Amino acid sequence: MGIKRAKRDRWILGVCGGIAHTYGWSPALVRLLAVVLAIFIPGFSLIPAIIVYVVLGMVLPESEEF
Repeated sequence: MGIKRAKRDRWILGVCGGIAHTYGWSPALVRLLAVVLAIFIPGFSLIPAIIVYVVLGMVLPESEEF
């Protein structure tokens, strides 16, 4: 897959920044999309979204490029 966490373009763990840089998207757009999906998916989805984010933050390697 090749996704890496962003080292410089990060707010918390760099997961959204890394996803954005890997696919050539805007980091702000990816962050906004992640928050909107976590809040507005039917059901109680905020806690699972936070858990997935933290797990990805621990599993994905950190990039030296971005």
